[in-house]
Amino acid sequence: MSERISGQTRSSWRGLYKIAAAAALVAVVFFRRNLAAELDLSGGLGIFDMPGGIPVRAEQWFELFQTDRILALFLFNLSDLINILLIGLLFLALYGVFRQEYKSAALVGLIAYMVGMGVYIASNQAFAMMALSDKYIDALGEGVRASYLAAGEALLAIENPGTIYQGTGVYLSLLLVLAAGLIFSFLMLRSGTFNPATGVIGLLANGLALCSFITLAFAPSIQWLFPTISAPFRLAWYIMIALRLFKLSKAS
Repeated sequence: MSERISGQTRSSWRGLYKIAAAAALVAVVFFRRNLAAELDLSGGLGIFDMPGGIPVRAEQWFELFQTDRILALFLFNLSDLINILLIGLLFLALYGVFRQEYKSAALVGLIAYMVGMGVYIASNQAFAMMALSDKYIDALGEGVRASYLAAGEALLAIENPGTIYQGTGVYLSLLLVLAAGLIFSFLMLRSGTFNPATGVIGLLANGLALCSFITLAFAPSIQWLFPTISAPFRLAWYIMIALRLFKLSKAS
């Protein structure tokens, strides 16, 4: 009986490995973190009209939500929200990989990521801003409109993609997610399950991104530097993990 249960458990984890690997690749291609910044820098790649860059004030966001709702959602970090959910499956799979050999460390890494994910979900204001935009447009009277503008500015105090300082929740989430990435990167170096290069790339991806907190505090004018440098390493890390998970999903 115990052997049958053990076999079913391994089979369920293998299924998760395959799903998580596919989710990571989808995240890399379609829902990368900081996609809003990429769209802004590239002028929308000819797909979107980006006449004034990312809005800063609530009234500007309301107008954009009415003229191009899809663009507004993505500029308001909807891609980051989808990304963190998809990569959550990846970290759950990593816990499955290391749960026997490094159970405590893997559990700490998983909890750090899940808490970070929860904080970000609570902090992301994309749909709340869209709803306020609709109410603002339909409102009768300047007094009512002013109240919706004030509510919009309050949401921007929690998360404002158009400024350097995104809000406490966003940064707390990022800190926890990067800490989880470092934990699993160290486990990859110690375990023989992953190629050591995967662990090294993970350390670079998460370690360099953590340096952005230093520039944010002391040199905000170059706050973009470390996230930009770490981005290629992060994409490579996800792809390397995904390819290994695909292999593990086929193992006996």
